[in-house]
Amino acid sequence: MEITNKVAVITGGVSGLGNACAQMFVESGAKVALLDLYEDSGNALAGKLGGGAIFCKTDVTDENEVQKAIDRTMEVFGAVHIAINCAGIGIPAKVIGKKGPMSMKSFKKVIDVNLSGTMNVIRLTAEKMLLNIPDENGEVGVVINTASTAAFDGQIGQAAYSASKSALVGMALPIAREFADYGIRINTIAPGLFDTPILDGIKKEVKEVIGQMIPFPKRLGIPKEFAMLAKHVVENVMLNAETIRLDGALRMAAK
Repeated sequence: MEITNKVAVITGGVSGLGNACAQMFVESGAKVALLDLYEDSGNALAGKLGGGAIFCKTDVTDENEVQKAIDRTMEVFGAVHIAINCAGIGIPAKVIGKKGPMSMKSFKKVIDVNLSGTMNVIRLTAEKMLLNIPDENGEVGVVINTASTAAFDGQIGQAAYSASKSALVGMALPIAREFADYGIRINTIAPGLFDTPILDGIKKEVKEVIGQMIPFPKRLGIPKEFAMLAKHVVENVMLNAETIRLDGALRMAAK
């Protein structure tokens, strides 16, 4: 799918990977709707991107809020062609910790945001994609989900996070098979260690040490590199139901 003149809904679009996608897609001639919780920074980014962006304060787990965001996107831009799901959280917790068994509230929160929130956005954006006129390939929409290398190499304390991310990998094929009749593709990107705001509390020297764990290049990933892959996934019509690891060949050890 050509990105120029298309409309992308990006969750978690205010910071990190989503922010990078928003900037690159606008630079490529697309319009973007930024769905995120952070109102001040969201409005600031939309203003920076000019008429090519709007911000919608949205909790992806809330059906009404996502519906309102999609409706506003349709009102302002007239269509939805692309959905990029970057919204996600991680709450580290051992199954049996020092204070006893893991909190089920914490476990369900991670699943709710990372998995249910992603599905919430998929179903509501796909409904609008069906209204699009098919291109020369018969395509009307593209969905990109963000998993993680933790879907395959989860660490101690990542049971909830790994479960949510591996579920995104697992649901891509059945959705792709269903959406094939409509002309909608769905793919998953599984990033490794990226320099995003989640690491803002870590000192530069520590980040460099973490980066040395990556075979090549020996550094943390740059959000723009994620955006570059997302752009390619949109543009390459043969990519469907795939999970692409973007991790510099990193394979996390058990400990």
